[in-house]
Amino acid sequence: MSARSEDSLSPLFALVDVNNFYVSCERVFQPKLEEVPMVVLSNNDGCAVARSAEVKALGVKMGAPWFQMQELAKKHGIKAYSSNYTLYGDMSSRVVQALRAFTPNLEVYSIDESFLQIETVLKQYQDTVELGQRIKQQVKDTTGLPVCVGIGASKTLAKLANHLAKKHKQFAGVCDVNAMAKPELYQWMSETEVGEVWGVGRQIAKKLKAQHIQSVFDLLQASPQAMRQQFGIVMERLCYELRGTSCLQLEEVAPAKQQIIASRSFGKPVTSQAELAEAVATHVARAAEKLRTQNSITGALTVFIQTNPFKQNEPQYYQSVTIPLADATDNTLALTNAALAGLKKIYQPHFRYKKAGVILNLIGDKPSVQQSLFEDIESKGKSAHLMKAMDEINNRFGNAAIRSAAAGTNSSKQEWQMRSSNKSPNYTTKWDELPVAR
Repeated sequence: MSARSEDSLSPLFALVDVNNFYVSCERVFQPKLEEVPMVVLSNNDGCAVARSAEVKALGVKMGAPWFQMQELAKKHGIKAYSSNYTLYGDMSSRVVQALRAFTPNLEVYSIDESFLQIETVLKQYQDTVELGQRIKQQVKDTTGLPVCVGIGASKTLAKLANHLAKKHKQFAGVCDVNAMAKPELYQWMSETEVGEVWGVGRQIAKKLKAQHIQSVFDLLQASPQAMRQQFGIVMERLCYELRGTSCLQLEEVAPAKQQIIASRSFGKPVTSQAELAEAVATHVARAAEKLRTQNSITGALTVFIQTNPFKQNEPQYYQSVTIPLADATDNTLALTNAALAGLKKIYQPHFRYKKAGVILNLIGDKPSVQQSLFEDIESKGKSAHLMKAMDEINNRFGNAAIRSAAAGTNSSKQEWQMRSSNKSPNYTTKWDELPVAR
């Protein structure tokens, strides 16, 4: 009897998710933090955006304000770290690189999660659990990060399996719901709340529970057609996915963003136009780099500034302006000039500004955009070479190693920058911040 061709194999997906990703990244370079209760805070050290297992056990919710946790932190020795997105982004890339050694069929779903299609590589392993354990060990060996692996016949089932692998120690970090006997699978589904289903948000979960659909197993038994009438086609697909019918394929190439936003709250209130200009120019540089990464150009740019809406005792002001561009571009300098011209139009003195940002609109695919009849081809070529060189240098030597003068210099204080009073070094991307063995 001949072996089945790879094309005839039923789809099988693995979801690889890094455990407490931001916290784990910090612990890789500071092993002393293992088993220490810790949180990673949002911009300006505001709220908890990542919690260690020890902090979760204390009942701290995601998004809990840091200032409200002070007594708890003193009592239990909770350590707080500022977000280090440069470090986390680089570590995420290293995890993806490790996963590509197992299969080229991979979708990077988020900074800490990736889907792998694995049915064609299983013949190299005894079973799916062995493959999952190999993946776990490979990521641990190459990055130091702990992961859990969930395996299922659909992406939704793989997501459910990953949830079980994280919550229940008997799976040792790898759960394959596809290999379970039906009674066992249905029992796990009965014990798992419907809100844990991938794509079922808080509001939908409330509506489902009002209809006595409390668990994943309850949703499995619901009519997909009835769910579509009430919640739309996405819910219908999730119902079929829970039954083992794959409806959601891998997105191996992420779709280009149709809008790019770059903004940050300031570490302290800003009043001067000069400081706002530095912040806006910095945000333009970030947005333009993202634009070039997806090989796109933009035909319009919006600039906005605002005061702190939570300080009602202070005068409030919010304003934005959209600047159309004569020629769509990805050039940081051209976009900066447009943004600063827009800022000049909307700036008003005597306000304490809390936030500024830019939005790139009318984004199109660079190769397919029609050229202007009067376009200077030579100048455009020089611009492309300049942007390429700038991106290569910044990728090699760190973010903003080269930037426009409008974004400020190293000697300028830039007090508008967000607070990050306890940020770890950029261990993997800056030579002068490499970890040192003592």
